[in-house]
Amino acid sequence: MRSYLVAGNWKMNLDLTAARALVRELREGLASRPAVPQRVEVAICPAFIYLFPIAKAVDGCPIDFGAQDLYPEPAGAYTGEVSAAMVAETGARYVILGHSERRHVISHLEDDWLIHRKLIAALDAKLTPILCVGETLAERDAGKTLDVLTFQLTAATVGLRADAIRRLIIAYEPVWAIGTGRNATPQQAQEAHRHLRTLLAERFGTDAADAVRILYGGSLKPDNAGEIFAQPDVDGGLVGGASLKSDSFLGIIDAAIAAAS
Repeated sequence: MRSYLVAGNWKMNLDLTAARALVRELREGLASRPAVPQRVEVAICPAFIYLFPIAKAVDGCPIDFGAQDLYPEPAGAYTGEVSAAMVAETGARYVILGHSERRHVISHLEDDWLIHRKLIAALDAKLTPILCVGETLAERDAGKTLDVLTFQLTAATVGLRADAIRRLIIAYEPVWAIGTGRNATPQQAQEAHRHLRTLLAERFGTDAADAVRILYGGSLKPDNAGEIFAQPDVDGGLVGGASLKSDSFLGIIDAAIAAAS
């Protein structure tokens, strides 16, 4: 049975003092929640510069951590980039890849080939990739949601074997629901998640597909997390703004605990 994962993507937010304070509040809150980490896993993904301090801050508590990106080359003249080995050396467990902001907003405008290379580098470094996929508003309005998800997932995982797929986490990000005030309905989330799991089963077998956790990443909040987590193919969430405050992040964790019960 798949456990839930609630992962906070801090993006380019919080200074070190605020980050440490947030971790202290989360530690205190999780101490009263015995279902963590038995049924629900928790992770936070700070900016690169804070990976080592956060590793120390979460030591001894049920909070894992990860990076928000990496570069696929092992070393070289790549100013400003961070390799998979560098991320792994911090003790990070996870790395987010293919986030919609890197695909569509930040000037890199990452393509699927680059994301595939990053995925391979992460797996080789024994990191757990959180692969983000999702459609824009124009693609949804054109009825292309499932086609976009098929292409992005296929391109990212081409050439992989089932044993590698079992180590993958997928985050479905409806781009039109991130920071816009709009949310996917639980039914829309389930349709996308079910499609992704079916595609994995067709390519890598049912056992591998059933082992993969698929997170929802479209502006999760405590008031909508419960209904979304209740969907059979939703295994937690990749949380943006709501992960920057302990009360809202703990509220989403509570929704995952209830869904896992």
